Amino acid sequence: MTNITSALLSLQDLRFAGMGPVQLELHAGEVVQIAGASGAGKSLLLRAIADLDRNTGRVALEGRPREDFPPSRWRRQVGYLPAEPAWWADTVGAHLERVDPAWLQALGFPATVTDWGVDRLSSGERQRLALVRLLALGPRVLLLDEPTANLDPENTRRVETLVRDYLASHHAAALWVSHDAAQRQRLGGTPRYMESGRFVPAPADAASPAAQASLNAG
Repeated sequence: MTNITSALLSLQDLRFAGMGPVQLELHAGEVVQIAGASGAGKSLLLRAIADLDRNTGRVALEGRPREDFPPSRWRRQVGYLPAEPAWWADTVGAHLERVDPAWLQALGFPATVTDWGVDRLSSGERQRLALVRLLALGPRVLLLDEPTANLDPENTRRVETLVRDYLASHHAAALWVSHDAAQRQRLGGTPRYMESGRFVPAPADAASPAAQASLNAG
């Protein structure tokens, strides 16, 4: 099939949960930051792209329609990291069989973390390790739903650096939901604001304390 776009990921008239349509092109190396108030549809958008919830419209990876991919392969190529990742085995190592040890070190973990029990992990440790678990699949596109929400500043910067390094080394791209204005400034990339499941111009007062409080509640 001939590619119809140079974009790594493209969305055309994507509709989901009574929301949309959404149009988007995401290019290799790019971070698109998504902000918006609680209930704006940010998480639902990521789930729709991952094809975890019912949706309509066209979604393509390097011009190839999503329908051409077996579901399991699509979710390896377009990797979704939810705000609360699931853990199904007793030990960390059971989830990280093919992980790059350098990624664990980059996120502040000792090599022995693979021996840890999942039940001893804090919410922030689970969040960071779930990112490593996702990267081990080698996705071309990362769908990141507030991946640093439970982290302190030091670990937040570690995650930001690792994701940036991964995008550069794997010619990948990311959709990153964040309510942190300072983080969005650090990440650079393309800012988008979501309202009722659509991308709209950011409100003029988006940087005000009241607006930030609304975003942080989302």
